Amino acid sequence: QVQLVESGGGLVQPGGSLRLSCAASGFTFSTYDMKWYRQAPGKERELVAAITRTGGSTNYADSMKGRFTISRDNARNTVYLQMNSLKPEDTAVYYCNAVRSTRTYEYAYWGQGTQVTVSS
Repeated sequence: QVQLVESGGGLVQPGGSLRLSCAASGFTFSTYDMKWYRQAPGKERELVAAITRTGGSTNYADSMKGRFTISRDNARNTVYLQMNSLKPEDTAVYYCNAVRSTRTYEYAYWGQGTQVTVSS
């Protein structure tokens, strides 16, 4: 069955770094665009970063530009999110999302999330 399993979250001090990983299985990873979202308590889920199927194009939410880097390894069926210069406002549950659109349907899968807490 389809699985997206995030890992790498945890507690980090302001200014620190974390690298999240999302391991995919049960579908053809290289045919899906991959995204990271996050959801803080009491807030809506927001897009953090996205990467195309080949990794040739990425985009980021404005508040993450220059601090976060999304990458993928299609040989390992894994997408990463390197987070640097973390701030308390980055505290959230981070979710991995796989998306593939056809003319008639959008396939989308979600991971269970990993908690990132930025605090001194």
